[in-house]
Formats: sequence, C-alpha cells, structure tokens
Amino acid sequence: MPDRGGGPTGPRIRVGRPTRRVRTLLMTLGVLAVLAMAFVMFAGFWTDWLWYRSVHYSSVFTTTLWTKVGLFAVFGLLMATAVGLNIWLAHRLRPPLSAMSLEQQSLDRYRMSIAPYKKWVLLAITSLVGLIAGASATGQWRTWLMWVNGVSFGQKDPQFQMDVSFYAFDLPWYRFLLGFGFAAAVLSLIAAALTHYLYGGLRITSPGARATGAATGHLSVLLGVFVSLKAVAYWLDRYGLAVKSSDFKATGNWTGLRYVDANAYLPAKTILFCIAVICAVLFFATLWRRTWQLPVIGFGLMVLSAILIGGLYPAIVQKFQVQPNEQAKESPYIKKNIEATRHAYGIDSAKPEDYSGKGDPKRKAQQRAAAPTAASYRLVDSNVVSPAFQQLQQERKYYQFPATLDVDRYNGPDGKPQDTVIGLRELNITGIQKRNWINDHFTYTHGYGAIAAKGTNTITDPDKGTVGSPDFTESGLPTSGQLGKYEQRIYYGEKTEQYSIVGGPQKELDYEKNGEETTSYKGKSGVNLSSPLNRAAYAVAFSEPQILYSGAVGEGSRILYNRTPKERVEAVAPWLTIDGDAYPAVVDGRIQWIVDAYTTTNGYPYASRTTLGDTTADSLTTNQRAVVAQQNQVNYIRNSVKATVDAYDGTVNLYQWDTKDPVLKTWMKAFPGTVKAKDKISPELKAHLRYPQDMFKVQRELLTRYHVTEPEQFYSGSDAWQVPDDPTNKDTSAVPPYYLSLKMPGDTAQKFSLTTTFTPAGRPNLGAFMAVDADANSDKYGTIRLLRVTETVQGPQQVQSELNGVPEVATFVRDLRGTDSDIEYGNLLTVPLDGGFLYIEPVYARGGSANYPLLKKVAVAYGGGKPVFKDSLTEALNAVFEQNGAAQPQPPTTPPPGDTTKPPPATGDAALKAAIADAQKAYDDAEAALEKKPTDWEAYGRAQTALQDALERAAAAQTNPAPKPSP
Repeated sequence: MPDRGGGPTGPRIRVGRPTRRVRTLLMTLGVLAVLAMAFVMFAGFWTDWLWYRSVHYSSVFTTTLWTKVGLFAVFGLLMATAVGLNIWLAHRLRPPLSAMSLEQQSLDRYRMSIAPYKKWVLLAITSLVGLIAGASATGQWRTWLMWVNGVSFGQKDPQFQMDVSFYAFDLPWYRFLLGFGFAAAVLSLIAAALTHYLYGGLRITSPGARATGAATGHLSVLLGVFVSLKAVAYWLDRYGLAVKSSDFKATGNWTGLRYVDANAYLPAKTILFCIAVICAVLFFATLWRRTWQLPVIGFGLMVLSAILIGGLYPAIVQKFQVQPNEQAKESPYIKKNIEATRHAYGIDSAKPEDYSGKGDPKRKAQQRAAAPTAASYRLVDSNVVSPAFQQLQQERKYYQFPATLDVDRYNGPDGKPQDTVIGLRELNITGIQKRNWINDHFTYTHGYGAIAAKGTNTITDPDKGTVGSPDFTESGLPTSGQLGKYEQRIYYGEKTEQYSIVGGPQKELDYEKNGEETTSYKGKSGVNLSSPLNRAAYAVAFSEPQILYSGAVGEGSRILYNRTPKERVEAVAPWLTIDGDAYPAVVDGRIQWIVDAYTTTNGYPYASRTTLGDTTADSLTTNQRAVVAQQNQVNYIRNSVKATVDAYDGTVNLYQWDTKDPVLKTWMKAFPGTVKAKDKISPELKAHLRYPQDMFKVQRELLTRYHVTEPEQFYSGSDAWQVPDDPTNKDTSAVPPYYLSLKMPGDTAQKFSLTTTFTPAGRPNLGAFMAVDADANSDKYGTIRLLRVTETVQGPQQVQSELNGVPEVATFVRDLRGTDSDIEYGNLLTVPLDGGFLYIEPVYARGGSANYPLLKKVAVAYGGGKPVFKDSLTEALNAVFEQNGAAQPQPPTTPPPGDTTKPPPATGDAALKAAIADAQKAYDDAEAALEKKPTDWEAYGRAQTALQDALERAAAAQTNPAPKPSP
C-alpha cells in the first residue's frame, strides 16, 4: 500500500491557491478598505465645501482649490515629462552592443530583469516624481496668485529703479520657477546618467572610452541647461540684493544693499552671469565637438570665479575699504534703509517733537485746573477687572468672561462718548454640571449678553454696590442698561471652540433666571444635517459616529463650527494676517466681533524685517491674549481690512479700510467680490472701529530705532530707545499699549488714542511718549505723535519703584495682608500735561470676603516729583499739585460783606464782547506758541489758562445779562 504519511515528520500538508470564497472575501475587504479611505478623503473635501458655502465665501474655496489643482497638474506634468523624456531618450541612444567586460556582464542581469517591465518602470518613476513635484507646487498658490494679479506700487527701489511690485509679486515667482528648473535638470541628469550606465552608454571600469558620443551629447545638454539656470540665478541674485537680509553690527537686522553689496557683490554677480553663459555655450557645443574638455575647464573656472569674485573679493572690499571708514561708506545706504523702512511700516510721518516732560513747578495751580480735562483717566483696568465681571456677572458656572476685557466707546446718559470696559458672557462647557455628548453639543450651545462698565470710575456709594467694584452700565441676565435692545445670544465667540448642533429636535438651554428658559436656533448659520450624506461626512470628519444615527439630529438640525472670530476670518481670507485681539461691539441691535486684519509682504526693497510673533508679544500675550499667529518675517504691513463676525449667526464681512494698499488690491483681483468697499461700513459700526494693537506694537518697535532720520545718528545709535518692561508685572516682558481718551499738546479736545512710552536704550528714565489717534471717525485717524523728552524724567519702572517705597503703600499692604488680601496694581497710565507727564495708576485690593479686585487707592506722580497714594483720584491730584481745594474753585456770584478780593463776573454785552476778544487773543497766542521751533510749551500753557478764563467770563456774561434800566 502507498505510504500516505509524510515521512518521519508527520503528515504532509498541501498548500494550494485560496478557495474562490476566500479570494472573494479578500477582494471584498480590499475594495471596502479602498472605499473607506476614499470616503475619509471625500469627507474632508465635502465638509470644507459645505462650510464655505454656508458662509457665502464659496468663491474662496473654489479659487484656492482650482489654483492648487492647476499648479499640481502643470508642474507635476512638467516634471514627469522632463524626467520621463530624458529616460526615454537615454534608452533610445543606448549602444547597439555592450562591451564585453565584467561590468557589462553584471549589468546584463538587471537589463534582462527590467526588460519585460520597462514601460511600467518608466511610468512608475515619472508618476512618482510628478506627484512629488505637483504636491510641492500646490504650496505656491499664494505666490502664483500674487504674480498673476499683481498691482503696481507706484514706487521704485533706489538701486535698480524697479517698481516695488517686482520684488513683492514677481521675484518670488521667478525664484520658484528657477528652483523648479534646477530640480527638473538635476533629476533628469541623474535619471539619464543611470539609464546610460545601465545600457552601456556610460562605463566606469570597462576599457576604452568611458562614454558613447550619444551619451556625451545628451548629458552635456543637460549640464548646459543646469549651467544656464545658474546664469539666470546669478542675474536674479542682483535684484535679490535689494531684499537680502544680513547682520549689520551698527543696526542689527538689515535689509537691502550696503556698500560692499553695491560695489563688490553686484558687479561680481554680473561677471559670474557672463561666465555662466559662456560655460553653458561650451556644454551645448559638445554636441558637435564630442569632448568634455572645454566645458569641464569652463565649469572649473566658473567655480573658481564664484569663490574668488563672489566670496574673496567682497571680503577684501569690506576689510580694507569699508571697515576703516564704515560710517561714511554706509551712510547713503543707511539713508535708503531708513526711508524705505519708515514707509513700509507706515511711520514715515512720525517725527519727534521736543517736550520738556517735567513741567513748570510754579504752575501747579494751573496744572491742577487742567488735569481733569487732560484725559479720561481709565481707573478700571481691563487687564485686571475680569475676575470682578466673573464674580458679579457670571450668573452661572457655564458662563465665562475673557481674562482680558476690551476698551471701547459708548455714549453715556449725557450723550457724550465715554471709555467703556466691555466683555461678553460666553459659554464655558467645563462649567456644565453633567457632562455628556448631548449637553456639550446640543443643550449648552451659546453664551448670553454683553456686560459693560464705566472705564473712568468705580462704585463709591455703598448703597449701589460694593465700593471699588465696577460701575456697570449694562448688566444682568438678560442684560439691561445703556446698550439698549439687542440680540444677546452668543453662538460665536473667542471662547467658543467646540461644535454645536442646533435647530433640530433637541431644545437648547437659553438661560436660567427664575426658571429654565429654552430656545431653538433661528439663524441661517451652519451646515444643514438633514441629508444623510452630510451627516455621514461630519461623522467621519469629527470622528463622532453618533452624528450619523443619533435621534437628536433630525430635520432642521444645523452644525456650527469654526466659531471663533479669528478662525472664521482666517478661513474666508487666508491671505490676511489676523490681529491677536478681536473685540465685541453692540452695533445696530447685534453683537459684532470686530477683527483687524493686515496685508503683509516680505519683499519690500531696503525695508528692515521684523518677526510678528516677537514684535507683538507683551506682558499680556503670555497666557491672556493671542499673539499674531504668523511667525514669519515681514517688512511691509498695512491694516488694510476691517472684518466683522456676527455673534449670533456668524456672518463674516470684510471691509476695505486702506484704499491705497497695492497688496490688498492684488488680493481683491484674485478673489473678486470677497471684500466690500469702505463706504459700506455703517456709521454705527465705524464709531466702534479703532486703531489695532498689533499694528501699533509693530510700529513702536520699529520706532525705537527708526525715529532717527539722519544716517550718522542712526549709525551711532546714540538716540536709540527701547520699550520698557511692564512695571506692574513681575515678568520681564514689554508694557502693553493702552487705549485712553486724552488731549495731546496742541489739541483742544480729547481723542480716543492708543499710547505707549519709551525709555532710552539701557536707561530707566523716560525717553519718549507715543500716541496714535485711534478714533476711526477722526480726520487724523492713524496719525502718530511722538514726544521726545528733553529733561531727565522718571520712567514707568522708576515711578513704580518709588511708589513701592512710599510709607502709605507699606502701611496699606500690611493692612491688606492682615485681612488675607493682597495688592494688585493696575495700568500705569502716562498723560502729557502742561509740559510734563502725569502718571496715574489704580491700585486694587484682592482677597478677603470679595475674591476679586476692588479699586482702593489711586497713585499719582507728576514731573519727576514724589508719587502720592490716596483714596481717590481727586485727592491724589490735589496732593500731587499741592492744592487743598477742588480742581477749579468758582468765585461766588455775590461777594460776602467786606470781601473785596475778587469782584463778581461782569455781565452784559460789553463784558461778553471783551471776553470774546480776550478768548481770541489767547487762542492766537497759543497758535503762535505752537508754531515756534521748538514749541514754547510754557507760553502755550499760559495761553490755554487765559483762554479758559475768557470762556468762563463769556459764559457768565451770557448767563447773567445786565439788568435793563427802569423806565
């Protein structure tokens, strides 16, 4: 009988092909896996399209998409064609017979193994390089759109007389094309060389010629193309010198040509261009000469020239011509850098004005009289009082306020604008008592109401609330107050980062006051989830399968996401750089988030670069406020767009603000219809627009050096400034700018402004004061005023340090510690007043029975004098100016018996005419004092006092007309 065993090891197992059922199962699983992966990719695409369509910016999605697709297809095809064509050509030019050598015999095995699959190998290689090149090209969609839509700047660089648009829009695209050309040439050269080697066109160890004539000609042409591209690179490098960054020991970061660039590198690049052209011709000539001798010699000379002419010669010029007399040599180029930088950052009109900073100590009475109108002193620090809003107005744990509130302007009961601190009561899902998917995304969906408080004072009457707490002008749940009637639900906000599903079967919690109120979203925002396809796509995109089958999702359900103002504006305008601080305003019965947006470029010739993330950082950005997201370097910036995001329905509007900005015009050509004209901004909205903080911080950082316009002084750095550290913060970080309504020297009324201080580089005393008109309705909006301090005056840190040493402060701190409380300093405000600077600082107590900051004291210092520490601003001003009475004592209308020191004010037409004449003379005297060079601030102060007195007499003459004679 046959042996059915498998030998001594056991039965033999037959391994055959899988059964049809197994093959079908495997094939089905494979198809399902491919479909699943395809649907995942489709879900991302489909949800993006649905979102852009929901916000009515589908053109942004389609323009960006088709631009990327076009770049992918064109450059992927070009790269695949270049590499594939050269592989095919190398194969076509292979020798008919291979040399009989060990090298060729070993290659025969590879040739034979590849032979049946040559077409597939070629297709695989070309597809791979094409996919990589196409994917790389899609990242250049911004560069392409700026090049094809570029608008002229109308300004030329001082070296080459090329329009700035060439450097901002054209040069980046040409450099990309050049880089792509280099990559195509190198890959084609490698692929062709390997193919020639494989098929015997190139030989390494075989006897005789190392390359066939066909291989020599083919590779020489490719090398000629490479060297030709190098010649183009040398030519473009000439223009690149105008935007080149370098370290300059005299100024630090430097952009543009210096002496060595103009007199060594520029001619060197031109010479190298000519050498590269000749070298390329020699390589092309190999097609006829069939020898690499001359091209190799030419290439070697080009490399040697690059070392000697492009490297050694500029070093010699720098060492022996520039360094012995660097200031004189570099002065013309420093001048160009100063002018370009000041224009590129919008600071070209900022010119320092000399200002004493100390004030006349003999004019204390006049200074005390002028102090109440010099500024609206913001004693409520928006960076400190958020815990007070939280404790007094939070109402429920699932609400929250931002750590840093915003400063805006709203009309008071008298109809006049007043500085107001405002914050929105946003949703805080971490405060929900019972966390689950339904509560997080269906029940708790929105915040409720805007809370506002006076910026200039707190509660002083115990009957109205806790003394020292914010004096709310809008409060409660629902809120009521000076803001009037408005839509209070907040579905979109800075703290609203999770998605919500609204409008469907599941009711939302509206608010809880005397009972639970529910609502259902009536807005048109978000994406409709009625379609099963949409639900499936979002279930995949958000990795939440319950979206697909939950009964809480049904007819009318809409999903809201990308809910922060910054996210929404960045998504609909990806070409903009977004300010780090969106702020809310109640406009036309709606809460609108106002977002400042910037256009930037890195290609402004001669303008020094700055890194936005570093420049805009201060003591608030560490953990309280977002910094500008883009960390790239720029050397041109404009606040060209004002954007709004509706807090209820998420509507995004982009408004053109800077109508002259060529960068914005370029993007408006690329994305037509996305940015609305400036005249579409309603008056109600414009009243709340303000000068943006991040723009201001970039400008102040540049002005630490670029307030100097003379090259010699700029080179020496003798007048360099620095932004001081925040004296109220223990961290060594820059003081933030402050919004404040104040009256600058020469102004007759307060203006809503953004202010900051400077100290001399390496010194703590006050060096300068900077303010910009931040009121969008002002004719001088954006005008920067710089006051250069000519006297030695205490800087912010010195004032803070001296304040800490005041005995009253030590006593106050000791008493606080005894009640388990601690001191907290508010913003140290700096205000110009009568030739000096008035420092105002609110001081808060926090802890004890009220675990939120309460305004307890006010510190004031003036003109380098000793700080005072009092219970109120009035007391502090009286003390610092040594005045015991009120700010402006009025004489009695009828003098008491025996009092002949000051007669009552004259009345009647004659007195009125005299008062008007005196007022006109005082006004003329003030104007004359301002026109003097330097400005006579002492005379100006006397004229202002005389003007005030004349106006008071004119008012009294009108109020108390002279009695008519009896008949």
